[in-house]
Parts: sequence; structure tokens; C-alpha cells
Amino acid sequence: MRIDVYQDTVCPWCRIGKKNLQLALAQWGGDAEVHYHTFFLNPDVPTEGYDFREYLSAKMGIQPRQLSQVFDGPTRMGAAVGLEFNFDQIERSPNSLLSHRLIALAPAEQREAVIDAVYDAYFRDGRDIGDLDTLIAIATETGLDGEALRARLLTDETQAEVEAEAEHAHELGITGVPFFILNQKYAFSGAQPPERIVRVLQQASQGG
Repeated sequence: MRIDVYQDTVCPWCRIGKKNLQLALAQWGGDAEVHYHTFFLNPDVPTEGYDFREYLSAKMGIQPRQLSQVFDGPTRMGAAVGLEFNFDQIERSPNSLLSHRLIALAPAEQREAVIDAVYDAYFRDGRDIGDLDTLIAIATETGLDGEALRARLLTDETQAEVEAEAEHAHELGITGVPFFILNQKYAFSGAQPPERIVRVLQQASQGG
């Protein structure tokens, strides 16, 4: 089965949705080939990013003191599947282009590990994943050749690729992530519970 996943590295629900998909695939037991694709929740974030709390409170039209209520949902749902969210550690809302380019450069067999490492760095450790040095450190920590990747990221390699993926998502009518497409026929969105994803996997595998 082919599974296409559209996600953004600054989306907490995408991190949970990815984990739930992994849990569902383990329960289902069938063969699946998962492909991860770029989506930009806000492509207009500047290269240096925004102050995290100021940006998020302005985007949601709430006071900064109310953000704890916003963080409660993903924190609780993440903990239920073993993911740690430390929103109080996050200082910057980064532009996610560079992190998507890093993921695209990672060898296919290591791409999932890099995605997980980027999510962990941002949501668990509060690191700035819009910063080149930070991303190189993350890549090195996952066993990749960080300096070779730095040289490639300093060119425009993979930029057109990830921007084309994001554009294709809009052409498909995707307006929010995570978004999952199974066998180019069945689709669902959001961080659905593993048991619900298993039902969709079963339906898609039976073709009905």
C-alpha cells in the first residue's frame, strides 16, 4: 500500500499523526510504503522566524496567557503515545523551508528518522529548526554527514522540489495537515487515533 503524508515540521498535530500512523501500521501488519511531503502552514514566515508566543497569540487572536490552553491538547495527546511536548522551551516560530529541504536531502532509508529528529528537536527540546547550524547538528546526531549536507543546503538543491510538493498539496485541495492519502484513493486528515487509522487501512487494502 502506498501512503502519502502531507505535513509541516512546525505542526504539533503532524508529529502526533505521524506517530499514530506508525502505531496503526504496526497493528495492521500489512505492507506499506510511506512517502512524506511538504506542506507550509505559513510560507511567509521570515528566514529569522518570529517570536513564538507573540506570533501564535496574534495568529489565533488570543492573549499570550491563553496559550497554555492551546498547548494542552497536543501535550496530552502526545503523552498518550509517548511524545513529549515542551512548548515552554520554544522561543522561535521558524520558517520551515530549510527543515523540509533537509528531509528531502536525507537518504530514503533514513528520512523517517530525520523527520522524527526534527520534530523532537523543535517540540521536545525547543531548538530553532529554521537555523542552518541547528539543522546540521540534528542531521549529524542522526548519523548523517552534517557538513556535506551543509554544503548542499547552501545551494538551492531540493528547494524547487519541496516548493512543488507544497503547491501540489494546494492543487489537491489540502488546507490543513496532517493529511493522509492511501493508494491515491482514500484520504483522511488530522491526528486520528491509531485504531481509526487501522480501519481505514483495512478498507483501503480491501479496495472497498
